Parts: sequence; structure tokens; C-alpha cells
Amino acid sequence: MSSCAVCRGSFEPFLSFGRMPIANGFLDRAQFAAEHYFELAIGFCARCGMVQLAGQVERERMFHENYAFFSSTSAAMAGHFRGFAEEVRAARLAEDDAFVVEIGSNDGILLQHFARAGIRHLGVEPSANVAQAARSRGVRTVVEFFDEELARGIVAEHGQADAVLGANVMCHLPYLQSAVAGIRRLLKPRGVLVFEDPYLGDMIEKTSYDQIYDEHAFYFSLTALERLFGEHEMEIVDVAPQDVHGGSMRYTVAHRGAHARSAAVDRQLARERELGLAEPARFERFRRKVEESRDELARLLRRLKAEGRRVAGYGATSKSTTVTNFCGITPELVEFICDTTPAKQGRFSPGMHIPVLPHAEFAQRRPDYALLFAWNHADEIMAKERRFTAGGGKWIRYVPSVGVSG
Repeated sequence: MSSCAVCRGSFEPFLSFGRMPIANGFLDRAQFAAEHYFELAIGFCARCGMVQLAGQVERERMFHENYAFFSSTSAAMAGHFRGFAEEVRAARLAEDDAFVVEIGSNDGILLQHFARAGIRHLGVEPSANVAQAARSRGVRTVVEFFDEELARGIVAEHGQADAVLGANVMCHLPYLQSAVAGIRRLLKPRGVLVFEDPYLGDMIEKTSYDQIYDEHAFYFSLTALERLFGEHEMEIVDVAPQDVHGGSMRYTVAHRGAHARSAAVDRQLARERELGLAEPARFERFRRKVEESRDELARLLRRLKAEGRRVAGYGATSKSTTVTNFCGITPELVEFICDTTPAKQGRFSPGMHIPVLPHAEFAQRRPDYALLFAWNHADEIMAKERRFTAGGGKWIRYVPSVGVSG
């Protein structure tokens, strides 16, 4: 029995992935013996409707001075965040001397657009190495975890914010009640919180179980978030689906009564009732589909190995850690993973210890098949790898179902 991190109600996990390492813990060979493992399990709280991990890894194990994720490595994400910044500037920053705070600002990919426009801003980023990358872009950044206490300090030093932003970060905060209380304190009376995170409805419909890993403490539905923010006298005033991260939702939140509520909110709530996102039976069906996907992918890779085919992974993502460990994908089945992130190159994948090599090795080693771990960037990758496909290379995908394409 687990305790809900939001309402303290009790719940039973509906799916366990078993023994799992730190998702972004790409490591050297000398670190294998000391690698940290935990049980990765996910559950649904019937009391408040929140889907969440059944246990949390200490945040310092995940976010630190050697964090291996830099948002700016994707050209598609750079364009997405440019549009995000432009939308906030146009719709939410009417006052003179506006002030913007971003929670989990990573390498400054979003806040740099406010910095270049001369807008007062502050990034809050707990991983020192990516925070330094943001500072090199001229983005004012503090190396801290965001909570209510930090919010008090920001208000004391800078005043309240016109906009608080978050991108794939609110779901990372197991102390969510403290974070929301801090946001309420930080926002001006007509200020807004605008954040986006992977959307539970997309994860369920696509069977994208690789979204489940240690950093993602929560899997948000609008229904559950509406209850949470309501406890803090705030309300969700707009929602907008996003294509990033395999299907995300952007939420705009304000103090209760400060802004008119968009009709999109009620439409999305109705859609969630249709999907059954507050019904335990929906998650039992999801569990069965996840286990079927695991078994099918493992059989495919074993068959290709028996036929003498060579398979490489494409994208050393956090999501790939869930897939490789849950499906038992060893270096015998996938001989290496190529990735463009220098911090991961020359290291090994968490748990399964598959070598991670620079992207140039993908063309040089010429595998027969590529297992697409970075499936949420498929369009960008397919355009980049036309030569591999034209030369007979095949792509293995597992979202929304296991299959092979040329």
C-alpha cells in the first residue's frame, strides 16, 4: 500500500516495472557496482484522481551537477520553446517591468528569449551543469529546488511575478503541494502560471509506458489538476494540447476569479470522462497493453538476433531506460545506442549497460535496424536519417505498437 503524495490517501499500484536504475544515470564502467536501483511502480489515487509513482527516488540522485539532459540538443524543441515564449509575451506580459520566473529552466532554452528582449526574469534550476549553460546564454539562474520557501525568498528579493513558467517540470515535483503553494504566493493578483507536461490521456491511448520513470513523479490529467489547484484557491483557465514529448498538455492557471475560463477547459474535462481517466478499470487495461507490448518487442529483438541482424538504439533518452530494463534489452540484443549529447557519449546506459556512442558511429557501423527510443522526435530524425533508410535500414518502433518500417 502506497500513500498519495497529494492527498495522503492510500492506493495500490496498478503496474510495476520491477527493479529499475536512475533513468538519466548514464555511467562509466567503474560505476557499475555502485549503481542505484529501486522498484518503479505506478498507481492511481481514487480519492484525488492523481496518477503517480508509488515511491520516490531522492531528488539529489536525479538532479545534480552531472545531469545528462540538455533541452537545446533538439532543433524541434528549440522552435517549440521560441513559440512558447512568444505566446507568453504577447498574451501575458502587458505590464511595464514585467517579471518572469521559470521552474526547472534547464539550459535556458525558454528563458533566453525573455533575456534577449530585456525582460526581467529568473530561472530556477537544481542541476548546476545545465544552469551554467543557461548563464552562458545570459539567463539569470539560481541553482535551487523550487518550493514554497524558495518562492518566499524570490518575492522578497524580486517582487511577485507576472508569469511563472514550467516545461516538463511540474510532474517532476513530488512535493507538489509545497510547489503550488509557492506559485500562489509568487504570482501577482492577475499573474498566471503557464506550464506543460506529458499528458496522461496521450500516454494511455498510445501505450507510451516509457514516459514512466523516476523523474516523472506524476502523470497529469486535467481532472486531477483542477482539484489540486482548487485547494489553493486557484483555477485552470485554459488548456491547449501540444505535440512535444509524445503528447503534452499546456495549462494556464490563475488566482480564482482573476481571468475568464476558456471553453477548452470544459471540453477537455468532458473528453477525460469519455476516456475514463478517473476509473481504475482504465488503468488495468493499460497494464495489460503495456505487458503485451513488452513481450512483443522482446520477441522481435530475439528473433532478429537469431537471424544474425544487427540492431542499434537511436536516442539515449530517459525513456529508453524504462524500455531496456523492463524488456530485458541487453547489449547482445542492441549493440549500442547513438546520441548527440556529449555528456552521455562514451558512457553506458543505466541498468543494461549498453554503450552510448556519438551519432557519427550510427552511419559508420551501419546496423540493419534502429530501435527508435527517441520516437517523440521521429519527424526530425527521419528527415536526418534518409541515407540510412534509403540504404535498406529498418526502424523498430514500439509506440503506439511494436512494428518495423523502412
